[in-house]
Amino acid sequence: MKTDLHIHTSTGSDGALTLEELFNEASDRGIELISVTDHGAVHHQGEAVRIAAEHNIRYVTGVELNVSFPYGGKDISLDFLGYGYDYRNPALNEKLEMMKKYDEERALKVLDKLNHELEKESIPLFTEDDLAQMQEGIEGILSRPHIADYLVRKNIVSDRQEAFDRYLVACNVPRYPLRLEDASRLIREAGGILSLAHPSDPNGTSLAKITLDLDEQSAIIRKGIFDYIDGIECWHSRMDGPTTAHYVEFCRVNNLMMTGGSDCHQKPMLLGTVDVPDFVAEQFLTMCVRQ
Repeated sequence: MKTDLHIHTSTGSDGALTLEELFNEASDRGIELISVTDHGAVHHQGEAVRIAAEHNIRYVTGVELNVSFPYGGKDISLDFLGYGYDYRNPALNEKLEMMKKYDEERALKVLDKLNHELEKESIPLFTEDDLAQMQEGIEGILSRPHIADYLVRKNIVSDRQEAFDRYLVACNVPRYPLRLEDASRLIREAGGILSLAHPSDPNGTSLAKITLDLDEQSAIIRKGIFDYIDGIECWHSRMDGPTTAHYVEFCRVNNLMMTGGSDCHQKPMLLGTVDVPDFVAEQFLTMCVRQ
């Protein structure tokens, strides 16, 4: 069964395709089980359920939550994936709405800091008109990847990576300080499960920022994460074979679910390109929702 349990859209966060476009592509690629896991957004999950049914694709509700994880005297940013929850749950929706307002204010603060950097280089400052152009076609919250793409469009940088390296790392504003115990409680009380996303992604938000040693990563999970999760994302587009094998074994030994997906933002189109084993899909079949 072709499966992808980690996908982003423009409807909910920082993907390039709308829900409709995403499911058209998924259908063309023969994907049979899918989850849209937009950042901190569940408002469009009902629509995803409807469109998935139209394409005869099994669907699991999803969301990606960024968590502030205390380690070594400071907070480390980690991502977690919620699956199989009731997207109508009041407590979950209220919390995410509060986080949405925070993120809207965060984006404006990032732009303010960015203007200070542009001014140093005698580059014209971003105006309200630029902000409006950045927000065109974005149904979710304006985020740093969107700002990076706009810097490319304005020919200030050559690509998204340069935008982050030159500006957006230095201009960052901390995300909403969601704690792991709170994220776990929200998802579990809404009837879902929580999975640690891309645990050793060398280029993303992961334990690799603390250590590249897989055994040391496992020790961190046992000590501070294990009690709050139900699974780990073992298959991911930026994790190699030995890393996957390590986390598959870790899940087997510790009786955790295994999840997997491309983390596709459609830049490039990675949808369905990660070889997620059939037994992973079988874990999720009871969570599938239909209209």
